Amino acid sequence: MPHVYMLKCADGSYYTGSTNDLERRLWEHKTGFIKGYTSERLPVELVWSADFPNEHEAFLFERQIKGWSRAKKQALIRGDWNGVHQVVKQERMNREKSKRPPSTPLRSAQDAKAK
Repeated sequence: MPHVYMLKCADGSYYTGSTNDLERRLWEHKTGFIKGYTSERLPVELVWSADFPNEHEAFLFERQIKGWSRAKKQALIRGDWNGVHQVVKQERMNREKSKRPPSTPLRSAQDAKAK
């Protein structure tokens, strides 16, 4: 059965992956068997995993998580789906704020009459 998993690395970063054999893949990460991101940040610890009905869905969710912010990943690790949604709302508000032009101060009625 396909799995998506998240590891916490020694430097505090998160690594997300997917596999059909979670036990084997964890061994590979923990021993540095496969050189790459986690082998340079040992030790690693499994902090979250989920089963998926097929490889395609696991791959899609893995890709989705890799694009998430740290706060969103931490909410997922806690199993806090409400927290995930709150992070999404906050990120959306922040994006909208950054798109708005800076506000200009309102003129007083006297300033408007003077012009």
